[in-house]
Parts: sequence; structure tokens; C-alpha cells
Amino acid sequence: MIVVQGFILGIFFLLELGALACLGYWGFQTGQGWIVKIALGIGAPLLAAVLWGTFVAPKASIPVSVPVRIMLQLLVFGTAAAALYASGHPKLAAAFIVIVLVVLTLNYTMKL
Repeated sequence: MIVVQGFILGIFFLLELGALACLGYWGFQTGQGWIVKIALGIGAPLLAAVLWGTFVAPKASIPVSVPVRIMLQLLVFGTAAAALYASGHPKLAAAFIVIVLVVLTLNYTMKL
């Protein structure tokens, strides 16, 4: 069981990194002009990382209740999937959100 829990937590961590990558990719693809591309490409993942570290991370500086944490996780992952969709990758966005929902469900049902 410990191996399964470690595997789920590892996938969850990769999804977190994937969300940041999706937001960065969207930012660099969306902006008009290199200044806007850099601002969005760095700013969007940075904003998500600050939100995650402040409220969602295991050692968050402002811990929140489980329902609020779930909503914030869905917000970050949903925004990342929407960014991927807006960047012209709808199938990848759909696969990302399905994997996120499965892993989040496993994460909270197993109380990891």
C-alpha cells in the first residue's frame, strides 16, 4: 500500500509541475510582443506557484480547510487545462484534466 501511495503522490507532484508548464506555455504563446510574452510566460506560473505555496502546499504559510484546498487545486489545475486548450491542444487539455480528477479523487479518498 505504501508503494501505491508513493506512486499517487509522485503523479500528483508531476501534475503540479505540468500545470506550471501549461501556464508558462500559454503565456509564451499568447502574448503579442516579446515583453508581453515574457510577462505572461513567467507571470502566470509564478502566480499559480505563489497561490499554491501560500494556501495548498503541505507546509503552506496560510493553511486552509480541505474543501477550500480542493477548490484551489481545481482552480489551478482547471486554469492550466484551459490554458492548454487555448493554446491549441484540446485533446491534451482533456487528458490532463481527466488525470487530475482521477489523482485528486485517489488522493482524498486515500487521505494522502
